[in-house]
Amino acid sequence: MIPPTVPPSVPPAATEHSVKVLNDLIEKTLDSALGYKDAAEEATNDSFKTLFATRARQRRQLTTALQAEVISLGGQPETDGTVLGAARRMFVNLKNAVTGSDQSVVAAVEAGEDDIKTSFEKALQGDLPMPAREVVATCYDSIKADHDQMSTLKHALERR
Repeated sequence: MIPPTVPPSVPPAATEHSVKVLNDLIEKTLDSALGYKDAAEEATNDSFKTLFATRARQRRQLTTALQAEVISLGGQPETDGTVLGAARRMFVNLKNAVTGSDQSVVAAVEAGEDDIKTSFEKALQGDLPMPAREVVATCYDSIKADHDQMSTLKHALERR
């Protein structure tokens, strides 16, 4: 008999659904961390480089929290981003190589923020169990604040 503190090796359907939702968020958060890392490398303004590098570290921390929740549900957490995320970063790198502006880097980051914010909002509208919902809500608060700051920065740069 398995002790009650050890998660089952095959999660029930509801738990499998929660693990899938969380793993989707992990992939997007990893994509976001890599996107911020790339943005830090592409930016020419030192304050943007620092901001983006800090955000990359923060997103990796959010990823760790999501992965821990997957493990607590008895699932196997994702460790890689999505193919779409990699393709998007490659496009952004190519675009930035051509335009070479911090404004284009910030615009690309802000577009990514729109995407990840929407993903977390959809997850919160779903039927996650309470511990997972709390982790997602905490991550969402950070992501929403980052989104709002990037949106403000993007609009400020457009007005210049």
